[in-house]
Amino acid sequence: MNPPVPLMGFGQVRHTRLRPQRHAFDYPTYFLMLPLRSLQQATPQDGEWKINRPGLLSFFETDHGDGRAPAQGGAIAWLDELLQREGIHDATGEVWLHAYPRVLGYTFKPVSFWYCHRAPDDQGGALRAIVVEVNNTFGERHCYLLDAPCYGVEQRADKVFHVSPFNAVEGHYRFRFMRSAHAGLERTVARIDYYDTPATAQADNNSGTALLQTSVSGTLEPITPAVLRRALWRYPAMTLGVVLHIHTQALRLWFKKVPFFRKPAPPQAFVSR
Repeated sequence: MNPPVPLMGFGQVRHTRLRPQRHAFDYPTYFLMLPLRSLQQATPQDGEWKINRPGLLSFFETDHGDGRAPAQGGAIAWLDELLQREGIHDATGEVWLHAYPRVLGYTFKPVSFWYCHRAPDDQGGALRAIVVEVNNTFGERHCYLLDAPCYGVEQRADKVFHVSPFNAVEGHYRFRFMRSAHAGLERTVARIDYYDTPATAQADNNSGTALLQTSVSGTLEPITPAVLRRALWRYPAMTLGVVLHIHTQALRLWFKKVPFFRKPAPPQAFVSR
């Protein structure tokens, strides 16, 4: 069986606020989907996609987790320690990381998804956990750990981390992830809906109305020099554009007089379940 190869997804980010004022936007994007365990174990060859090296479009493990350098085990060592502390000891298979790259040396990663699988001989390498790594524009980071998720099945987590000044730190998120193949094309979707009511208040039903509906989706392709060139030619300042979109949309919400919330102190715990 051939080892998994690094992938790039070309797709869209969608964001819809339903109240108190409706506000929606979408824009094209691309992202990485990297099999980090396989990449760490592989012997790099000239011309292949490699991590932790500078370039027009690049990926560095130090941009994630606790910023651990490759000499200290890198992002995988951080992730394994996190899972062990949380009592998850059987996510020893492939780890697929869905994240933005550095573009022209710059990156901002509002959210990254770590898809943690079992070993191949344990239920066929089934999905075991998902770590949702969130960064805000204040330089803070928090992780939501989803235990025993399934593709296509909703997962919930209380909101404890400040992201937008137009949303209070209250309520909960509903996550849904999909990864499918059709007609020779592989596609991934990560959807996060935000409800400003506690998850426990709606644990037994689907009542209530979301405040925000967001998603990032894309069609996956193996990373080749041609794919990298296409990404750079189409979106030469993509990660800088992410930050520009955040501030532009915030200004539009301010003009619509959407209530503003001051940033609270970050949660004491770095990980919430």
